[in-house]
Amino acid sequence: MEFRHKPVMLDECIEGLDIKPDGIYLDCTLGGGGHSSEIVKRLAGGRLIAIDKDEEALASAKERLKEYEDKITYIHDDFKNAIARLDGLGIGQIDGVLIDLGVSSYQLDNGERGFSYNADAPLDMRMDRGQLLSAYNVVNEYSEAELADIIWKYGEDKLSRKIARNIVEYRARKKIETTKELASIVENSYPAKLRWKFGNPCKRTFQAIRIEVNGELKDLDTVVEDLSIRLKAGGRICIITFHSLEDRIVKRAFVDLNKECVCPPHQPICTCNKRREVEIITRKPTVATEEELENNSRSASAKLRIAQRV
Repeated sequence: MEFRHKPVMLDECIEGLDIKPDGIYLDCTLGGGGHSSEIVKRLAGGRLIAIDKDEEALASAKERLKEYEDKITYIHDDFKNAIARLDGLGIGQIDGVLIDLGVSSYQLDNGERGFSYNADAPLDMRMDRGQLLSAYNVVNEYSEAELADIIWKYGEDKLSRKIARNIVEYRARKKIETTKELASIVENSYPAKLRWKFGNPCKRTFQAIRIEVNGELKDLDTVVEDLSIRLKAGGRICIITFHSLEDRIVKRAFVDLNKECVCPPHQPICTCNKRREVEIITRKPTVATEEELENNSRSASAKLRIAQRV
């Protein structure tokens, strides 16, 4: 299956990055290469560092962007290791960072990857297929309490305890091996009159398990701060989020970086030595236009936040 992914808020991201032709830019989530293709077109003497933990995404993007290969360095890794990777390349400050935290259309639509509750496939959900932990392990090996906590924390589902209990009861009879089995368990955990009231009842549980499998929120605040500080003065960081958990982390990180002092309000003299690291460009997050929503339904929950190094 060809790796296809419509880049969300492409124009807004490119404008937000304010690309300099000779700059060094970091695309932390290469995916299908949609954002990267527009970044690299604008480089003349500059360089793009493109990271993705999905080897299939990297292979597809390399083919798509082969005419620009002299301008791009590809890295197979989690973007949370970006600072170490930049150090390894001998790259100091950079001019811009893009992070698209969404799951790609390819990953959702490719049944065998096990991300979607709309297709029957083996429970997987690994963005990096080389890692050991998969959705199968989480669903079949985590305790009831751990499952309930994950579904509540990462899926914000009020029926998290009931869903976890039903998962454990089902797997006591047989292992849960497919997305269809898991979806059926989740659906039957809801009262019939509420089951489809707010869309597919599986959305929150599948989101929660996917986040757990891929460690999506782990250290996200730290990497946002570290990459923001790595920018040159005037450099931009653009981050697209797709659910409230991600957005809160990014918003809080930008707010903390924007502060000049974190001393207690009653303290007469500043002793924290904190300095203001960024200016927040988007006081309210940018959302998709009506035109984009018509052409790409997956942009509906997307929010773009931008900050600039001072």
